[in-house]
Amino acid sequence: MTAMAHVSVVRPGMLTTIQDLGRWGHQQSGVPVAGPMDAYSHRLANRLVGNPDGAAALEITLLGPVLEAHGDIVCAVAGAEFELTAGDRPAPMHRAVTIAPGERLRFAGRAAGARATLAVRGGFDVPPLFGSRSTSVLSRMGPFGGRALLAGDELAVGPPPAGPARPAGLPLGLPSGGARLRVVAGPHDGMFTPEALEVLAGARFVVTPQSNRMGYRLEGPKLAHRTSADILSDATPIGSLQVPASGQPILLMADRQTTGGYPRIATVISADLPLAGQLAPGDWIAFDFCTRDEAVRALGELEARLEGSRS
Repeated sequence: MTAMAHVSVVRPGMLTTIQDLGRWGHQQSGVPVAGPMDAYSHRLANRLVGNPDGAAALEITLLGPVLEAHGDIVCAVAGAEFELTAGDRPAPMHRAVTIAPGERLRFAGRAAGARATLAVRGGFDVPPLFGSRSTSVLSRMGPFGGRALLAGDELAVGPPPAGPARPAGLPLGLPSGGARLRVVAGPHDGMFTPEALEVLAGARFVVTPQSNRMGYRLEGPKLAHRTSADILSDATPIGSLQVPASGQPILLMADRQTTGGYPRIATVISADLPLAGQLAPGDWIAFDFCTRDEAVRALGELEARLEGSRS
């Protein structure tokens, strides 16, 4: 493969965007982070083709694209389970595959999960903006003017990475109709009634069709505030559970705004964010409170899984 190799979009799928690990370090200026909804599978796909974890790759949502290789393209797909074909042969998930010039990679039936990452050896060579190649559709920032890919787009592939590849571990366990997500309380849990915290820990919420990469609007029992549902605008980490006056929580995700004016009753732990990123409208979420020590331990276990440990 040479630096002139590229991939053309024959059919874009439902929502296919270029993402790296995000546009960090500019939130104080109002610049959203973006990045993958499932950072674990993004990193895994890149490792499978020998890239650094943060190389630009494609995030594919619900309905996959058809892509054509121009040059020998080494690629791997991780995350949501799709039926793949390369040319006229089946292609495996979670393994490096070479696509010959003129061959097409097709995403067909989806068996589990909501989002897959397609990485190519060398990464997609698109211009960075504020140090990142991620697409933020809502703010129109990133490659192709910050839009999703369209038929006819051509994506240059960078040169093969130098040096040894990092270990590539085990695929993420995918949700089946819903998921239990661990949360730590706060930072504004004191603004809610004690009953609201009990409801959050004991009920199921459904991801509504009004959800997107910015956040999941959830439907379930009302989470009651003690008084006001407004705060002075505050930073909004990924995984925040904002609760507006309606009492219906919003789980903030990759394309979240940098600040928000609703109190946050809890925050999904980092180890469970990839699982959250694999949920689709109609899926359920149940929340389990955990301690910060448990959250740190869970993140260590997830990192070990990425290195190939089953423990």
